[in-house]
Amino acid sequence: MVNWSFSLLDFEYFLLILVRISAFVFVAPIYGQTGVPNRTKIGLALVVALLLNQVVAHPELNYDGVIGYAVCVLKELLTGLFIGFAAYICNSIIYLAGNLIDMDIGLSMATEFNPDSNMQITISGNFYYYLIMLLLIASDMHVYILRALCDSFSLVPIGKAVFEWDHLMRSMTRYMGDLIVIGFRIFLPVFACIMILNCILGVMAKVAPQMNMFSVGIQMKLLVGLAAIFLTIFLLPGVADFIFNEIKTMIVLMIEGMYE
Repeated sequence: MVNWSFSLLDFEYFLLILVRISAFVFVAPIYGQTGVPNRTKIGLALVVALLLNQVVAHPELNYDGVIGYAVCVLKELLTGLFIGFAAYICNSIIYLAGNLIDMDIGLSMATEFNPDSNMQITISGNFYYYLIMLLLIASDMHVYILRALCDSFSLVPIGKAVFEWDHLMRSMTRYMGDLIVIGFRIFLPVFACIMILNCILGVMAKVAPQMNMFSVGIQMKLLVGLAAIFLTIFLLPGVADFIFNEIKTMIVLMIEGMYE
């Protein structure tokens, strides 16, 4: 039976829950995008906090005065930020692959503003980003990360977060390795095609030195690169699986670094 009675102590717990969820919502992918109105983010955080307040365990909070409660609020803020950030940084895998592709085919100077990340992203990076986001939404990734946040209250109780900075640092180091590996896997088909083209152009430069291979190579690289992207578009679901698994791994590692 749901108990809707509300006391000052309940309000303290509710505020801590709201802080963790709000920090997550404003950072996590899909939920924290700039295209999502702030009223929607605030409303989502309030609704989820109200629902969780009825089912989440309320451990005893040991604090003295306003300063002690502020420390608890800061802990919840960092907990929500770390969980949301663990999912958000996996977007950089797509950006890295797009930058490598455009650098190889000659489009690295043509950049577009990405409102979700508030930065200039290459054309291929934006293209892959929006396609991967659509696939992740179709696979209920946004539901998974929100459920992971809700489950975090059972592993990291309210006000009981203990930050193991060494573990968090190792998690980020592991992510940097996965970032390079997965990003290069996405870039590999285009890299192989461009490498073969460079070999062909090198042979032609020796056979027919009268030809200006520089001007010919610029156009050929662009055409071959776009053709490789078009022919490998069916591999995007597999790419989305790689990124989805990385999001799961990073969220688990971040949560593991915040409880004893």
